[in-house]
Amino acid sequence: MIRAEISSSYQELNEDAEHLAAHTDLSEEQADEEEQDDAGSSILPDSSSPSVRFSKSCLKNVFSVILLFIYLLLMAIAVFLVYQTIADFREKLKHPVMSVSYKEVPLYDAPGIALYPGKAELLTCKHHYYDYIPPLVNPGQPGKIECITQRVNYTDPFTNQTKKHAVIVEGPRDVKKRELVFIQFHLNETDLDFSAIDYLLFSSFQEFLSSPNKSEFMKACESSYSSWKFSGGFRTWVKMSLVKTKEEDGQETVEFRQEISVVNYIKRTTKAGVDQLFFVVFEWKDPFIQEVQDVSKH
Repeated sequence: MIRAEISSSYQELNEDAEHLAAHTDLSEEQADEEEQDDAGSSILPDSSSPSVRFSKSCLKNVFSVILLFIYLLLMAIAVFLVYQTIADFREKLKHPVMSVSYKEVPLYDAPGIALYPGKAELLTCKHHYYDYIPPLVNPGQPGKIECITQRVNYTDPFTNQTKKHAVIVEGPRDVKKRELVFIQFHLNETDLDFSAIDYLLFSSFQEFLSSPNKSEFMKACESSYSSWKFSGGFRTWVKMSLVKTKEEDGQETVEFRQEISVVNYIKRTTKAGVDQLFFVVFEWKDPFIQEVQDVSKH
């Protein structure tokens, strides 16, 4: 019986010791956790602190400024596009819509070729076909003039003082046979560094022939058409095309467009001198007449 009591007392002592040890471990763990919490609270600031609230406020202000800038930029682009659209529309109103068509013709009304040779002499003039020009015989010497020509004197329409002398030649007509006009001039003993002959094209040689006052006719042509040049020592090939424009008031204007190519002429002579030879060919580019008409108000 005494042994039973001793054994019971010993067991109670063991239980008290274990309970005390567990309580000690728990206290240590709670102490460690409190230390960690204290350490964490010292590293991470409280979100309710003034410094955190100030940082958030700064970020909001920066984003607001960026968004405002983007908005103003987009508004400026929109205003520019609207202005550009209105400007383009007003510019188009100044230039009416034009209808362009092409009319094929077997024959042209022969144009007039007005040449201004100055001191140069007309040597030969002839109509050829199919782009074939035979070899020159005695270049620089007078030959046959087989073109219809007229000579006209008149005063310059822009100065009313300068006297002008023009040789008017009938241009090519038959576009299917590729008719061309070959003209040769000669200028003797020129003291110029550059020598050239002026010319202009007008729409109808027949109108010139039937005009009662050819001088006034040529003054009107020079006021309406552009003048061109071809140089000495070259064979100048002029391919013409015709543009007819019908204006809003019903009037019709005619414009010549040209494609010009130049080939050097090799003079086969040993004769010394400063003579200049001029060669020019006039031909239609194609059988199409370009017709332009205003259609904006129809």
